[in-house]
Amino acid sequence: MRKLMIALFCLTLGVSGQLFAQQKEGPMFKFEGGDTHDFGILERGPIANHTFEFTNTGTRPLNVMNVTPSCGCTGVEWIKTPVPPGGKGWIKLGLKTEEQHGIFNKEVYIQSDAITPHGEKRYTLYIKGDARDDVKKPNGK
Repeated sequence: MRKLMIALFCLTLGVSGQLFAQQKEGPMFKFEGGDTHDFGILERGPIANHTFEFTNTGTRPLNVMNVTPSCGCTGVEWIKTPVPPGGKGWIKLGLKTEEQHGIFNKEVYIQSDAITPHGEKRYTLYIKGDARDDVKKPNGK
């Protein structure tokens, strides 16, 4: 009986290891600077741009199918070609600051074939900041 229990334990451990290894096979995002960008305090009016750059740290080409912001105040562009393992890609955002009033927190959803950190169906990027009318320009005006 003891040998049977040991054999079953080893089998279970082996299957669990195989499932975990399979889960890590495939394309993966690694964003330079993380998945959150803080614009800090910025002047309301001009479009605030930021580019999230990433590396595919996975084992297969990464395909970004769609990028959707949480509101219409953010324009998006992204790399349309597959990013090979070890290759670099990008997602560009343009936030209409004239539509922001004070502190804001926005999300941008990436639909891709990449493995996500916690098994989510999409990867999420975050942008935040504080849009104000009273921002002084560097030359004091």
